[in-house]
Amino acid sequence: MNCANPVYLTAEIRKIEEFAAALPDPPELMEKAGLAAAQVAAEKLLTSNMNKVLILAGPGNNGGDALVAARYLKQWQFEVTLVFTGTRERLSRDAQHALDAWTSAGGEIRSHMPGNVKWHAVIDGLFGIGMGQPAARNLEGKYLDLVNIVNDMNLPVLALDVPSGLGSDNGHVHGAAIRATITVTFIGLKPGLLTNDGPEYCGEILIRELALDGHTSVPPRIWATTQASVQRLLPSPRPANSHKGIFGSIGVLGGSAGMIGAALLAGKAALKLGAGRVYLGLIADSAPVVDPTQPELMLRTPDELFALQHLSCLVVGPGFGTESNAGAWLDYALSTRLPLVLDADALNQIATQPQLARKLRLRQHPTILTPHPAEAARLLKVDTATIQNDRMAAAEKMAKDYHCYAVLKGAGSICVSPEHRRYINCSGNPGLSSAGTGDVLSGMIGAFLTQGLNAQSALVLAVYLHGAAGDELLEKQGGPVGMTASEIINSARCLLNKWIYSTPGSCL
Repeated sequence: MNCANPVYLTAEIRKIEEFAAALPDPPELMEKAGLAAAQVAAEKLLTSNMNKVLILAGPGNNGGDALVAARYLKQWQFEVTLVFTGTRERLSRDAQHALDAWTSAGGEIRSHMPGNVKWHAVIDGLFGIGMGQPAARNLEGKYLDLVNIVNDMNLPVLALDVPSGLGSDNGHVHGAAIRATITVTFIGLKPGLLTNDGPEYCGEILIRELALDGHTSVPPRIWATTQASVQRLLPSPRPANSHKGIFGSIGVLGGSAGMIGAALLAGKAALKLGAGRVYLGLIADSAPVVDPTQPELMLRTPDELFALQHLSCLVVGPGFGTESNAGAWLDYALSTRLPLVLDADALNQIATQPQLARKLRLRQHPTILTPHPAEAARLLKVDTATIQNDRMAAAEKMAKDYHCYAVLKGAGSICVSPEHRRYINCSGNPGLSSAGTGDVLSGMIGAFLTQGLNAQSALVLAVYLHGAAGDELLEKQGGPVGMTASEIINSARCLLNKWIYSTPGSCL
């Protein structure tokens, strides 16, 4: 997935900076970052008629970047008000030089926000990646006040590196955070911009690498998926001499009483995303024998499903329920040699029945877990807040503890392999937070597995396509409200065909 964007933790960014500083001719990173920020502000937020900008410079190097940006904007004839919250003595050498250069250029330093002044834009240079660690304290005092004041202004805001108050490693809001219109992030992407609360606060993300090749000093271990990267994973165009047998047969086990629709959604997703044959093993005693809206689905009892000898993979969990017979069927599924996708109540069964968890850990065949945060919390024996406070660590622990591939669903879904390859998904919107969309995702993953993709490729492709299908619907509907799981299936099918066959036009 070489087209994916590298993502760096705070500690990795520090190592890249240290590597650059040790070069024979070290680059002036603060000067480059400040200039890049000033250029973005001048091009995207300010004009000759709307030229008054408030710049907040904090006590660290993020404040130094803001001081450099202030100097350039003043030089370009913008009206700059600079509020500096630190002290010169405690600044790094580079930040001290930036402060001195600002005052030498005639810039004025204020320690408090002036009253009765109207600005056209704000530049946030308070903290940046300084709040990168999960243990960082919540904002308080003057910093909390500044963040709240800026958010109440309803002005365009440019955040430098990471919106202040947002954890750069985890997207956790430390009490409050700047709501940015644009975030210009330096050297590389940060996980906190892409997952948890990050997408709510960072606005448009622009990357400025500052002429550094981070790969050289710190090879990236986290990637942000893009359409270009997932298109490398697509199934091949279908040959003219095709038949259903070469596209695999998928079994979906679920659909207990009152929840048959979940299994039907997973089956429809598998069918429309390319599986050759789809069988549903429905647990409910009074299950239908045919779905009149999708008669291509072959409905069976669980006994009949497991009697089939030609299945390529199993999706277990949609509408599964928590009755004892469901646990027995999950135990049977874990005993097979088939690739498995485990979702919903299959995960809850794993979390509550130690013998099933032990059996899962001992499997020698690919298994993919697809929990939302509450299900992940049950699997890891913690609360949901712990999961959300460090989503990357939670996803990694699931993959390691259960020796599985895993996707921690939510804003910026995180896909992890047992070998610790990590991908943050960059598609999707709040419209996907509706009933049945998780069932659809499970069916999509199964469809790609049964067409021959390996577990990692099937997972990453399905998660991105699922979100992209929602984005297509968002554009069509003008917003996320009322988006349904059934609509996601058809939108995803259209996009998949477009991507495989390079068909122009939209799926609207």
